[in-house]
Amino acid sequence: MFVKPLLFAAFAMTLPGLAQAQGQTRDQAQAQGQTRDMLVARSPSCGCCGAWMQRMQAEGFAVTADNMESEALYRLKEAVGVPEEMASCHTAVVAGYVIEGHVPAADIRRLLAEAPEGVVGLAVPGMPVGAPGMEYQDIREAYQVHLIRADGSSEVYASYPEG
Repeated sequence: MFVKPLLFAAFAMTLPGLAQAQGQTRDQAQAQGQTRDMLVARSPSCGCCGAWMQRMQAEGFAVTADNMESEALYRLKEAVGVPEEMASCHTAVVAGYVIEGHVPAADIRRLLAEAPEGVVGLAVPGMPVGAPGMEYQDIREAYQVHLIRADGSSEVYASYPEG
């Protein structure tokens, strides 16, 4: 199966350790306005990915999408450090952080403001109804946003109640 090597390179170039190795810190990236640029890898047939991207655009992120076949997307998730139990339908990178799944924009902005070291990014595992891009009527399942650390561990970063 063909894997898009340029997308892998683009994602790898935005990872925190590589950015710092090139002499650029997250603070410098933020000062240059790069924190609003978001690259999203997704399946072309997934409607909720498109809905999430529209939400991110409405929240001020400059979203660029790259459609990938499922096997390539799975390999990308592994390559950027998304644990299997944290996987969802799309993977994004913003300011060197991986954003996995239907993470709310407020949590992404909080992550960018805090700029923690040793962190891969945020994830909303699965596809919970009511998360951004997964809206259905007035239904919202309870879900959590997880902070993924570089060592593979995670912790709850934000919780959203059923509602």
